[in-house]
Amino acid sequence: MPKIVSVSTHKPQYTLHQHEIEQFTKALFQNKIPRLERLLKVFENGEIKTRHFCVPLEWHKVEHTFEERNELYIQIAVEYSVKAIQNCLQNEIFLNRPISTEEIDAIFFVSSTGISTPSIDARIMNKLKFSDRIKRLPIWGLGCVGGASGISRAFDYCLAHPKEKVLVVCVELCSLTFQRNDYSKSNLVGASLFADGTACALVCGDEAEVETRKQIPYILRTASKWMPDSENVMGWDIKNDGFHVIFSKDIPTIISNWLGPFIQSFFNEAGVSLKDLEHFIAHPGGKKVLLAYQDALQLSENHTALSKKVLQENGNMSSPTVLYVLDEYMKIAGKAGAYGLLVALGPGFSGEAVLLQWRD
Repeated sequence: MPKIVSVSTHKPQYTLHQHEIEQFTKALFQNKIPRLERLLKVFENGEIKTRHFCVPLEWHKVEHTFEERNELYIQIAVEYSVKAIQNCLQNEIFLNRPISTEEIDAIFFVSSTGISTPSIDARIMNKLKFSDRIKRLPIWGLGCVGGASGISRAFDYCLAHPKEKVLVVCVELCSLTFQRNDYSKSNLVGASLFADGTACALVCGDEAEVETRKQIPYILRTASKWMPDSENVMGWDIKNDGFHVIFSKDIPTIISNWLGPFIQSFFNEAGVSLKDLEHFIAHPGGKKVLLAYQDALQLSENHTALSKKVLQENGNMSSPTVLYVLDEYMKIAGKAGAYGLLVALGPGFSGEAVLLQWRD
């Protein structure tokens, strides 16, 4: 049974308080968005305290071409990925011994905020000493669901290759996609919510040679769910000047009505009751999304507390965010046999669920 052996995160260098970003946005959009003062309340209502960015706020005071943004994305995504991978493979919290990059058999790279061919994983491999026989699987376009989907695909891989070790690397640089000349409500909501971040998880098969320090989550099974004709719920509208965010106000309602039956069916298939769930490792898309999770799955605030903590301290970083929450859970000594659900939702509209159990 594949397991998540180690996880790490890497925060960008520019840390900003939410009120600073609100004031900057207000100055930028003054006299350009009707009823701006009322709409700016989204910054406070979301209860985010700090966010982290790969560029300073001043960078957005001038125009940047799509080409310039994307070149910066490639450069920084490689830099942050290298640091996250090193942190993951040398993480003394989880590992008895460091793991060399040469021991890694496959790398799954997840991102949606820039474009690169060859993909970022190939560029990472020129910075770190990986085997030249390593398998690569770049995954693009899954947005917020990407972290959970990366874990699921690593699970599939390790079922087929039980002796192997897989890295799941998620990088999103949402700040580079911000559109200073887009006066839509979706862009304003995005400006109040999204941030940059990087995370890496090491997933290993049953027979992989690893030494862990504590109980870790084993992956019991995974499930995917897709909603037909829902392209306009969330995603990108790609134009000449770059990525423009698509963000429906109906997302919390969709979650409340759609997620519950999906997860209930998933647990029934596994022969597990939702009442047995101790660790709820949810991608915190926003405050309303967390409340929708609680409503859909009849969970308490305790279940969403760590997801809320990650949201308040980092904002929504898209695909890496759920791995930030996983990192928080894995640092806590989970009792043997405890069940966990790792879940995220993203463009498609789609959901990914991963059933975990903590074991020695």
